[in-house]
Amino acid sequence: MPLKIAAGYATRAGQRPRNEDFVGMVMPDEPELSSKGMIAAIADGVSGNEGGREASEYTIRGLLSDYYATSDTWPVTQSLDRVLKAINSWVQHQGSIRAELAGMATTLTSLVLRGNFYYFAHVGDTRLYLLRKGVLTRLTADHVWDRPEMQHVLTRAIGLDSQLAIDHGMGELHEGDAFLLATDGVWASISEYDLTDHLSQLVSKQHEAEAIANTLIDSALAAGAQDNVSALVVRVDALPETNLRDALSGSQQLPVPPKLKVGQVIDGYTVEEQIHASTTTLLYRVSEPRSGNHTPRKLVLKTLHPDRAQDVHERSAFAHEEWLAKRVVARFFPQIITPEQKTYLYYLTTWHAGNTLQQHLDAGEHFTIPDVIAHGTKLVRAIGALHRRSIIHRDIKPGNIHLGDDGELRILDLGVAQSGLEAEDEVRAPRAGTPSFLAPEQFNNAPASRQTDLYATGVTLYLLLTRHFPYGEIEPFQTPRFGEAVVPSRYRPDLPLWLENVLLKAVARDPADRFETAEEFLLALERGASRPLAPIAPKALAERDPASVWRAVATISIVINLLLLYLLVVR
Repeated sequence: MPLKIAAGYATRAGQRPRNEDFVGMVMPDEPELSSKGMIAAIADGVSGNEGGREASEYTIRGLLSDYYATSDTWPVTQSLDRVLKAINSWVQHQGSIRAELAGMATTLTSLVLRGNFYYFAHVGDTRLYLLRKGVLTRLTADHVWDRPEMQHVLTRAIGLDSQLAIDHGMGELHEGDAFLLATDGVWASISEYDLTDHLSQLVSKQHEAEAIANTLIDSALAAGAQDNVSALVVRVDALPETNLRDALSGSQQLPVPPKLKVGQVIDGYTVEEQIHASTTTLLYRVSEPRSGNHTPRKLVLKTLHPDRAQDVHERSAFAHEEWLAKRVVARFFPQIITPEQKTYLYYLTTWHAGNTLQQHLDAGEHFTIPDVIAHGTKLVRAIGALHRRSIIHRDIKPGNIHLGDDGELRILDLGVAQSGLEAEDEVRAPRAGTPSFLAPEQFNNAPASRQTDLYATGVTLYLLLTRHFPYGEIEPFQTPRFGEAVVPSRYRPDLPLWLENVLLKAVARDPADRFETAEEFLLALERGASRPLAPIAPKALAERDPASVWRAVATISIVINLLLLYLLVVR
């Protein structure tokens, strides 16, 4: 589903002889809607002559046309920044060469909605408001002198100075969000209480967007507004599916938080404990803000390590991980929680009491055969849920599988997962993951696949039962030689034959001998002894290791030739 909005505007001269405000909006068709988004802007011209109107109109028209001419590879903020700085130079130049336009300048507030994010660029004292769930928030700051008698004197405007400083901001979009772009003739005449009331009528669809904009203008004039009055309102009716490009773009805008301590608060969430720390990421258990009688939930906050704050690749990988986590809406995974406001680079998930399977192993826990069958069935179902969403996990192991106190099994850490959109990463990093759980073909640089995930699942179940690896433990940077897998019954004589055959098929050295899909693996576990799998048939040496066979043939041929040569010489 594409982005859907309702929008309307109104602008009048009010008590002034001419209207120096200008309002504009573009809602493009595809593919521009996905690549660039929709843009709305409002400007209030400043000049004692005719230049105010010309500055505001040129700025809006130039922005609406030139923004869509910028490169699709640029982030939204970069596109807005480049266009507005070019416009600033033109406006200032015109004011310097044409006497009737001397001192021309304009305020500007622009809003871009693309994918699941909003972006804004702002200079001057026009304003941008957001109404979300009945709460009105002003997103922009006025660029005016802070002295009482000079509060209408601009410190920043387009055309005012050769060096233009633009305020940029961004945030996530929610369905039902309402935005208001207004000149000072409107916001200075109407209280925020009344603004909230008017925008609430827009959200509840009591009136059309254009009618709301006109009502705002009427209210401002009735309240005694002496300036030009302009308002543009936008309501978000539908959002597209979360877009990876927008997620990657957003990751470059937000700062990485510093290392957090217990008791610190970030965007209203209180840190209770640091759960995990690595060289690239930090995990904290936090509690959400208290709301009425509602008991605050415990959540997990994951963010980049401050040392990686300037690493563009790590930022992109982190945003990709969050994007994937939002797609796996199922009981087998922690679920993403969207904060009301987000001023740092992090994401939140549900927190569940319990431990990883690796923690259970490290604590010396003994897994019974029924335990492993039950956990294996849930794990394979979870893997199937990933694969149906075209996601390859690439790091299935006990440390990434959480067993909750509620009995539910959940897969953690999508940090090296692939979604099918990053084929180049697959080729570049085929060994991403933990060596002992990598399939044999991955050591020959074969790409990760559904079968390599299922192989790692088989190794995980084998390890839970035996505390050994089927081909021995593999160290990082080691290139192992794979012989035959050790039968698990060597370590667990009580293992039923049908389960041994399932495990050996899952960890078979040859991909052709393994399960092709998670559904096939699950069926084998569920049927159990009632319809057991046949053991994998042993292969001839020529089939198992053709290179060794040809080396042996070559060696024998050389020996025979040498023997014949010797016999000829002796004669």
